[in-house]
Amino acid sequence: MGFNLGILISGRGSNMLNIVNASQSGIINSKVKIVISNKINSQGIKKAKKKNIKTKIINQSLYKTKTNFEKVLNNSLIDENVNFICLAGFMSILSPYFLNLWSNKIINIHPSLLPDFKGKNAVKQALEKKVKTAGCTVHFVDEGVDTGKIIDQEKVTISNNDDEEMLAKKILKKEHVLYIKVLKELERKLL
Repeated sequence: MGFNLGILISGRGSNMLNIVNASQSGIINSKVKIVISNKINSQGIKKAKKKNIKTKIINQSLYKTKTNFEKVLNNSLIDENVNFICLAGFMSILSPYFLNLWSNKIINIHPSLLPDFKGKNAVKQALEKKVKTAGCTVHFVDEGVDTGKIIDQEKVTISNNDDEEMLAKKILKKEHVLYIKVLKELERKLL
């Protein structure tokens, strides 16, 4: 048994595309019902359309309040029978109002070994702190920034010659593996 997934993105959508591919090829049982971006220039929306996935842009900047934006977002997800949400580069903090509607039904991937390096520029933070190991984390979303219950992590060794772009690419490869692994584990718990 799988989920009816809604994927929320803001940018290029590489993790979204990874989930769509895993769903369409049967690697996971979940079906991607809709991909929603809060930004009008999201490259990921074009990628989802090419995969024949329903898409929607809800331009967050047009809404006076976060609650107004989130009401439209919630209704769009409900309309597609979504029962689980994956954040994949969604650059907006969800409010307690929205999180209460979707309690324990939203996961996110973050490019660090949480609780280290929360928020933006996690890869840059890891390099500046000269840590030897970086990685990525899939976690449930709560009211804090990258503070929700950790589900699983993957480690990446930082080489002496890694710059921010090189390390980000290494982590992204691990993100793609980890997100699918976690979705499969969560599907098994559904059975």
